[in-house]
Amino acid sequence: MSIGPVMADVQGLELQAEEREMLQHPAVGGVILFSRNYESVEQVQQLARDIHSVRQPPLLIAVDQEGGRVQRFRDGFFRLPPVGKLGEMYRQDKRRALLLSQEAGWLMASEILSVGVDLSFAPVLDLDLGVSTVIGDRAFHRDPEAVAELALAYQRGMHQAGMATVGKHFPGHGGVAVDSHQGLPEDERSLADLEMQDLVPFERLIHNDLNGIMAAHVLYPQVDGQPAGFSPRWLTGILRESLGFQGVIFSDDLSMGGAEWAGDYPERARLALRAGCDMVLVCNQPQHAIEVIEALVGHNDPAAHLRLARMHGTAFPDRAQLMASQRRQTAAALLEQCEAERWLDMDLE
Repeated sequence: MSIGPVMADVQGLELQAEEREMLQHPAVGGVILFSRNYESVEQVQQLARDIHSVRQPPLLIAVDQEGGRVQRFRDGFFRLPPVGKLGEMYRQDKRRALLLSQEAGWLMASEILSVGVDLSFAPVLDLDLGVSTVIGDRAFHRDPEAVAELALAYQRGMHQAGMATVGKHFPGHGGVAVDSHQGLPEDERSLADLEMQDLVPFERLIHNDLNGIMAAHVLYPQVDGQPAGFSPRWLTGILRESLGFQGVIFSDDLSMGGAEWAGDYPERARLALRAGCDMVLVCNQPQHAIEVIEALVGHNDPAAHLRLARMHGTAFPDRAQLMASQRRQTAAALLEQCEAERWLDMDLE
């Protein structure tokens, strides 16, 4: 059985019988986990084992474990700083910031892999232009060259751990105030402006082994009349053909407000896949996820199957050995020191 085009979610701490049946559907290819799916290291390890055992090749298991505001697994995991803190350090000490970015990427990925989860949707490649509150310090920096350098270091750490990388949110969510979870943002900038700014980190990482990209539910009316995640021009024309990206294209969550313009859930999925997505996410809407899965029963894209198969984790370290390893202890100490220095600096201002 191939890896299908839908990534769905499950409701609790254990896999239920009806969820196991759903995950056996040929249109399903992955599961995304949330905070509600996490109680302890042992519990989530068992949940990951159960999901991976449903079928072969195993389903992809993903999570958002960026750090800061977006970290689904907390107790028992290192509390990662938002990557914007690495950008603050970059302004003062580039070499140290790049080292910390690499170690943050390695630490995040290693801990996630150690519980059997294949990937975290990271790194964030958006720019912090001071406009988007939903992005904010989830972005490394406002300068595209700084974001590219820091994200390359973060990606290097993730790859060293054995995790594929997924840059988001293509072509850039940092220039709009509207939260795409709530509505459809519109970015009035031209393609030339985007190429000089937001696209720089994506292009740089694409040329340095970026494995996946998540498309934004953002409309750029000077470029195309459809939001990027549903736009053949953006996904096929610009991303695949102009930028030469050969990895996996994920949709953002189809239950978000920015996707509502596309119609009902099956139509949202069809439009995203036609535009060039390899896998669509349907989160927090179990009934609508079933509708999408049933609507895509005949969907078959051999190239997407091959791309998705390469997104599995390549190393799942023993948890106890990882926690006791010198590299983890050093990485955690460096990141903790960074946080302590930041608070000291704030107290002095």
